[in-house]
Amino acid sequence: MQVIDSHTEGEPTRVIVSGGPDLGSGSLAERAKTLATEHKEFYRSVVSEPYGQEAMVGVMLVEPVDPECVAGVIYFDAAAVIGMCGHGTIGVAATLAHMGKIGVGTHKIETPVGVVEVTLSDANTVTVKNVESHRLHKGVELDIEGIGTIFGDIAYGGNWFFIVDNSPIPVIPSNLRNLTEIAIKIRHAIQEKQLTGTDGEILDHIVLYGPALTENGHSRNFVLCPDNAYDRSPCGTGSSARLACLAADGRLAPDEEILQESTIGSSYRLRYLPSKEGAVIPIITGQAFVTKEATLIINPNDPLKNGIRLS
Repeated sequence: MQVIDSHTEGEPTRVIVSGGPDLGSGSLAERAKTLATEHKEFYRSVVSEPYGQEAMVGVMLVEPVDPECVAGVIYFDAAAVIGMCGHGTIGVAATLAHMGKIGVGTHKIETPVGVVEVTLSDANTVTVKNVESHRLHKGVELDIEGIGTIFGDIAYGGNWFFIVDNSPIPVIPSNLRNLTEIAIKIRHAIQEKQLTGTDGEILDHIVLYGPALTENGHSRNFVLCPDNAYDRSPCGTGSSARLACLAADGRLAPDEEILQESTIGSSYRLRYLPSKEGAVIPIITGQAFVTKEATLIINPNDPLKNGIRLS
């Protein structure tokens, strides 16, 4: 299997260029469902240790349905197939440029949740015009064991998020373990309360916000992904959901740009365009760098070929 690895503001992406399973020729959503239901061991093995690494997101390059798109993509991590991935889309654009498939300019990429636009400014700098994003609920109350009462927004940015505007502990690197444990507790409380997205979707991403640690930053976030790894980047779909919340609260004007810091200090430039019924079109700019071209060999005799599972 041929893969190309990259990182977007610190968050790793692995693009499967060739050698993955045949997912048929249906819509991207149908092919993503096939990957999720019929090839779970495969996609988990690609991004899990020992073949992958913690926090890695995988991408299957597939033929798009929309002829205007340069590629179709299906995203997954060690826990689930996911609808959209902002850092992954930036990584895909840089990877396609590395492969000579696209050049400087604007291109369309098809995802299971819709078509997104990527603008390549140079080999590493990419702006993503994401799918329409919106807030579903504001100020949802949760009681968290050992923490107390917190309030969060439920919002969509290509994936579903529970967003806590004021983290109960500082969002700083030395708190990574505690931030992870708090976010996992929040997810459990969400499940117990049976909170979901519009059509029953799982709220599998948790975001905690705190003050920026640089002079130019707007805020700093901690993002817990479905596989319980933290996002090294500021999270493109999470930032999209956050933009929808800021817009709904009148805290950010259309086309006003902010600098969103990640837990590790990397950043995205964010702005939005207004859309229908209070939704927004997020615009995210970040950088990705190709780190590896490789042939991934998964030996059928390897007892860990499907990844390390501790629970």
